[in-house]
Amino acid sequence: MKKGTLKQILLITDGCSNKGEDPAATAALAHQQGITVNVIGILDDDQTEDPEGLQEVEDIALSGGGVSQLVYKQALSQTVQMVTKQAMTQTLQGFVNTELKQILGSEQSMEDLEPEKRGEIMEVVEDLGETCDLEVLVLIDTSASMNDKLPTVKEALIDLSISLNSRIGRNRFSIYSFPGKRKDIDKVFDWSPKLDAVSTVFPKLTSGGITPTGPAIREAMYQFGKKSLLRSFRKNDEQDIENA
Repeated sequence: MKKGTLKQILLITDGCSNKGEDPAATAALAHQQGITVNVIGILDDDQTEDPEGLQEVEDIALSGGGVSQLVYKQALSQTVQMVTKQAMTQTLQGFVNTELKQILGSEQSMEDLEPEKRGEIMEVVEDLGETCDLEVLVLIDTSASMNDKLPTVKEALIDLSISLNSRIGRNRFSIYSFPGKRKDIDKVFDWSPKLDAVSTVFPKLTSGGITPTGPAIREAMYQFGKKSLLRSFRKNDEQDIENA
């Protein structure tokens, strides 16, 4: 199995979308493009789980092939790390299952193998989790109710960067917020291997009233394509210079 790049959108929100297209449908579209959509729903300290919010968080992650988790603010840091890593394992297991079906036939999956063989394959999945490249676009809901949660989000993202830096594979992160000032999303932090500098950009985040989650996921999906396109342009330019 060849090593590739795992692409994730990590959506951090505290409420239901209330503007634009269905976010679950948009997450499904992202998944078709090879991008996993994970969702963390932040609850207020005095809040019992809101069934409507809970349902949307689950629906988006299910459609996006990702992991969802509802969490109180104080446990956000561990949850961000857990969801990111769990989604990597889930995606890699899916790849391995597809490869196995090509080798063993469509009737067999990893669960059908004897325990020893299954253990060997899980070792391969763990190894791939350490060595494959990972790109995470963090999409932060900055609607008005998120205002007091943003400092905790910032700390959680710095912890995520530190926890993933021990991997052999390359990590790249970017951060976008929604709703944007003039667009559905605003770029807060461009693609970078570390989130250490995130403290300097977080003061830029301002909260607004609406939550256009569907359009925000759609715009976030396009950022992966733009990045690949720019990289290929740069390679072509370098090649032209060498040839000249």
